[in-house]
Amino acid sequence: MNTEKGNDRIRQINKVLWIILCLNFAVSIMKLIVGYTISSASMVADGFHSFSDASSNIVGLVGTALAAKPADECHPYGHKKFETFTAIGIALLLFIVSTNIIKSGIAKLTNPIVPQVDANSFIVMIITMAINIFVIIYETREGKRLHSDILISDAIHTKSDVYVSLSVILSLIAVKLGYPILDPIISFIISIAIIKAAVEILVNSSKVLCDAAVIDPEEVIALVSQIEGVLDCHRVRSRGREDDFSLDLHILVDPKMSVGESHELHHLIEEEIRRHFTGVHYIDIHIEPITSNETSTDLS
Repeated sequence: MNTEKGNDRIRQINKVLWIILCLNFAVSIMKLIVGYTISSASMVADGFHSFSDASSNIVGLVGTALAAKPADECHPYGHKKFETFTAIGIALLLFIVSTNIIKSGIAKLTNPIVPQVDANSFIVMIITMAINIFVIIYETREGKRLHSDILISDAIHTKSDVYVSLSVILSLIAVKLGYPILDPIISFIISIAIIKAAVEILVNSSKVLCDAAVIDPEEVIALVSQIEGVLDCHRVRSRGREDDFSLDLHILVDPKMSVGESHELHHLIEEEIRRHFTGVHYIDIHIEPITSNETSTDLS
């Protein structure tokens, strides 16, 4: 990925994050105002949970700023993994939020508070849920388009906010029907959903940090083996993120091939790989002469 294209990607990610940040602050303020007005502990808690969404947006902005830094002597492969580290930070925020929800639910069981539910509380929760659903759709779409770990993980975070808001609505209905005990019980169920979302983010991020394979080696082998001059392709390895990964491979050529010819073949293979896999950043091609006892069938 060239520098200009990379910087444009970062600008687009930051634009999405700023839009979502403003929406999250608006949602949070609405929930807190109405929650304190009607003395609804669950709505107030939901309002503070929305603030955690906004904080994850701020973390995301910091993460993209670090990830946008060019490669240097200490980081020859660039700083893209800072974006993945930031995604892990968002997962940790989710764990903190779920813990607070569980604590709040326990407090409601030991010291129940019956809120004064009215029509305004339902209207606010429905409006904020609609905003959050828009955020999820918009952020997920942009995250996939820009191949951004931060946007995708933040969209997962926002899904948890929808779940929490839904639990608040259900608890308000339960209060109206005379069952306030369902409020903390529902919050416990939602906290489990939030923890599941956090684990999902950690699993996806760990794949990048632990250098899990990004692409299927067979795809690379099939592509490279069709190039004239390549007698065999093996030991294909990839690591990184889908939008920015490194690729290593070995190819066998005729031992009579000159250095100049092998150099041209190297460039031809690299161009073909970059044309087929748009996210590849660094390619290491090891060229070996084939020997008489080597065949394409016994190489792996």
